[in-house]
Amino acid sequence: MDIAIVTGASSGLGEKYAKLLDGEGLDELWLIARRRPQLEALAEKLQTPCRILPLDLTANASFTALQDTLTKQGKGLTVRYLLHAAGFGKMGPVTSIPPGILENMVDLNDRSAITLTQLLLPYCVPGSHFAFIASCAAFLPIPELAVYAASKAFLLRYCRALAAELAPQGILVSAVCPYWVRDTEFIKTASTTDQKHQFRHYLLAGTKESIARRSFKGIKKGRTVITPDAASTLLRFVSAWIPQDILLYCSRIFR
Repeated sequence: MDIAIVTGASSGLGEKYAKLLDGEGLDELWLIARRRPQLEALAEKLQTPCRILPLDLTANASFTALQDTLTKQGKGLTVRYLLHAAGFGKMGPVTSIPPGILENMVDLNDRSAITLTQLLLPYCVPGSHFAFIASCAAFLPIPELAVYAASKAFLLRYCRALAAELAPQGILVSAVCPYWVRDTEFIKTASTTDQKHQFRHYLLAGTKESIARRSFKGIKKGRTVITPDAASTLLRFVSAWIPQDILLYCSRIFR
């Protein structure tokens, strides 16, 4: 049985990726997010049979549950796609963010990606795709978004190295690094801790529809780093040539 697994599928880019995967001829879509009602509503819109997995990927018990589900399915299972879109950020200085939130951010943005990889690799074959939703914040340090940017930098480098490791097996790995996406829950959730309103302008922000559609084309082609909009492509280019101290000063533009 060929499946795709989408995390963060209850909204935003995850929901859009699930809809794009609906046309890939898969036997099942496994939809992962914390909110069951939203997952069930999405499943009703899709033609591919869906398995609903209401899991919190910051909790160890969720990975145990996923492991049990994979084991019960048996050796006939093939993971054709992992679209890991779950993640969150918080704006503001680290001293203004309540204890535990930054740790949860690292758990969801980074640790869950590592654990999912370890769980799913035994079920992959040549041509399987792993795609992790990073951010163009991975290209530069960003005060007031310090932990989020650092977590995405980790994810980007992890994807690059993983892509090289798995290339001999024919398994493709992509890091998707968009700029701001205006019509997801990210900005609303992240800005709740931005007490000084450091982030006020989202010029050139993309839409989840365009970002998902463009990046999915790159994922299918096996591109390792995907910048699906003009702003992220520019940031990727300049970050390769400009010293970090200058980038740190210029990060105010991102804000």
